[in-house]
Amino acid sequence: MVEKNLIRETHEAQSNTRQPTGIRGRLFYWWSLFVAAMLVLICGPPAITIAWLARRREWVYPWADWGGRMWLRLSGMKVRVSGREHLDPQQTYVFISNHRSYLDTATLFCFVGRRIGLLAKKEMLKVPIMGYGMTYVNVMAIDRSNRERAIETVQAATARIHSGVSFGVYAEGTRARPGELLPFKKGAFYMAIEAGVPIVPVAIKNTDVLMGKGTGAAQPGTIEMVLLEPVQTTGLTTDEDVEHLIERVHTSVAEELGCRGKGVGCS
Repeated sequence: MVEKNLIRETHEAQSNTRQPTGIRGRLFYWWSLFVAAMLVLICGPPAITIAWLARRREWVYPWADWGGRMWLRLSGMKVRVSGREHLDPQQTYVFISNHRSYLDTATLFCFVGRRIGLLAKKEMLKVPIMGYGMTYVNVMAIDRSNRERAIETVQAATARIHSGVSFGVYAEGTRARPGELLPFKKGAFYMAIEAGVPIVPVAIKNTDVLMGKGTGAAQPGTIEMVLLEPVQTTGLTTDEDVEHLIERVHTSVAEELGCRGKGVGCS
């Protein structure tokens, strides 16, 4: 039994270091997108309609959580999470994560061990059904091309954090290419400071190999999500404080990913 487990873990480790190629990788990629579309199309309308009629918007969240988990499972993905012991069940947080794949969204949303909202790109609003349903589960679209609207969205998210809703943010602002970690934008850090809550740095591993940006291919495998020790934001007031905070969080994520430096490749 021990030998079989060791062989299985070895195969998983190897699959998580090789980029998918060929027709199989492309078919698996399109299968994953098809599954996502079917889950949204089949489960979204009834869940949203029932919640709207009952005036209980929170009823959509369990469906969204189930849908995210089911999509990962049907896409052949397993998720391993470490670091939950760092979190206080009574504390609200801003989770700041790296972002290399479509897989990251469901991983962060479903597996941090608590209900969270997300800041998402404005393009998500254009997705039929999903775009409308986002507002039911505290997923807020941010338009980074319009500074005023972006600030309004961050302020709205900060207000929800004050009410006890934790938020997840991909601070790079876009998906990075496989093996990359981009510089972090400031909005999420100001949000955490304004709300007076700690930041949890999050390192999501392997998703760039399993379904990376620009590859057009995918493969089954294991996603690893590491929740690092929270970083306090109380008492931070100056721009210099924010710069130091960004550098500290970026460095902790980079080190966990094995990155050699700011905005460059990771080993």
